[in-house]
Amino acid sequence: MAATVATTVTPTEPDPDRCGSEEESRGAEAEEDSTQQQTGPAAAAVSHGRLSKLPLARIKALMKTDPDVTLASQESVFIIAKATELFVEMIAKDSLVYAQQGKRKTLQRKDLDNAIEAIDEFAFLEGTLD
Repeated sequence: MAATVATTVTPTEPDPDRCGSEEESRGAEAEEDSTQQQTGPAAAAVSHGRLSKLPLARIKALMKTDPDVTLASQESVFIIAKATELFVEMIAKDSLVYAQQGKRKTLQRKDLDNAIEAIDEFAFLEGTLD
């Protein structure tokens, strides 16, 4: 009997049939090179910016609207941003279940209301959409 061996092949050069321009691939390579060269606190701040989908400067400004907050470190701003992203993702996924039950792809306010009412973790949001 013949045995088959499966191996994965990783291309070393960008595939020309693939979507995306050469500028995008060069930009990605440049980002990798600059990330490898940077070290220290400045590199940590830059890497936090890439890991967050929300604008960190805006989050820091929102944090400073609280009179009790005078200084906010980059790490604390990043953690707040990441927690916010995860929260929004979780409530959106739970609301999507209700939209799919209604045979829709678009989330509506009633889907959020249903998710808030049905899931105990969102109990603190009850009445906020009124």
